[in-house]
Amino acid sequence: MATTKLTLSADEQTVELAKRIASEDDISVSKLFKKLLTDFATKREKTNPVLEKYKDMKISDEILSLTGILKGKYPDDVNLWDVKYEYLKEKNGL
Repeated sequence: MATTKLTLSADEQTVELAKRIASEDDISVSKLFKKLLTDFATKREKTNPVLEKYKDMKISDEILSLTGILKGKYPDDVNLWDVKYEYLKEKNGL
C-alpha cells in the first residue's frame, strides 16, 4: 500500500505525548496515528446507530421477489441483510 504524507497541527503537549506513547510502544508516530484511527473507526462502526437500525429490519416479500432480476440469482449462502449492511457501511464511509 502506498503511503501519502499528511501534516497535522497540534499543541506542543499533544506532540510530546504522541512521541512518548509511540516510543514506549516502539513504533513511529505515523503508525500510532494509523492504529488509533483504525481503532476509533472500528469502535464507531460497532456503535453507529444509523446502520444498526437497518441491520434488523425485515425485507418485505415484494422486495425479496425482485432479488436476482437484474444480476441473476444470489447464492444460497448469501444473507441479504449482510450485503445491505456492508453496502450502507461503504455508502456512509465507515
